[in-house]
Amino acid sequence: MISREQTPNLIKLAALMLINLCIVGFAFYQPPASSMTSAETDPSAIDVISQYGSQSSEVTKIQTRLKSWGYFTGSVTGYYGDQTTEAVKKFQKQHGLEQTGVADAKTLELIGLPSGSSGSSTSSVSDSDVQLLARIISAEARGEPYIGQVAVGAVVLNRVESSSFPDSISGVVYQPGAFTAITDGQINAAVTDSAKRAAREALTGSDPTGGALYYYNPDKTSNRWIRSRPVITRIGKHLFCS
Repeated sequence: MISREQTPNLIKLAALMLINLCIVGFAFYQPPASSMTSAETDPSAIDVISQYGSQSSEVTKIQTRLKSWGYFTGSVTGYYGDQTTEAVKKFQKQHGLEQTGVADAKTLELIGLPSGSSGSSTSSVSDSDVQLLARIISAEARGEPYIGQVAVGAVVLNRVESSSFPDSISGVVYQPGAFTAITDGQINAAVTDSAKRAAREALTGSDPTGGALYYYNPDKTSNRWIRSRPVITRIGKHLFCS
């Protein structure tokens, strides 16, 4: 029989045992698989991508490009909200991608904002070539939106990488008959500041055209051959083709 004097000690002992059981149970507890975050179950899920709720300079660029192409009609704010999500979905649908509304690596590549460190670098290009690229951009795309100027620079660099064209910026620019700005003398006009910025951006790997090798203004040319090229996208007044 337990005496009245022993009761407080037994209560304290029971409480201590209960606390120990809770500590042990917590230490060995493992959450069910369904409650784990995607980052815990899939290491690749920790990659940073632009999606709903993001706010960054990359989002600003996404909005700027999609706005110039007519996918995005809101204000360029740098915040990834409902309008940006819907614009990305429309872009993805147009380009045969899964319509997630998330700017993943493939979507960014087609928008012209490749993720990672891929792409050319100004460090591997001479100053004279950078200046020449800016000069041809200024001559060929003066009056075009900034993204259209980057696009012209990207076409020049795409040609450099293609086996069908000369393997240098100067070789591509001065290839006979390649650019009207060479034949009409516009290449010698003063270079705009926006063209200089566009040249540097194109050299970092930005390609709003999605890999185009040609472009033309449909209002200014009747050349049947260029009009027969498959159109990738339209930026400003130019159609960009493969």
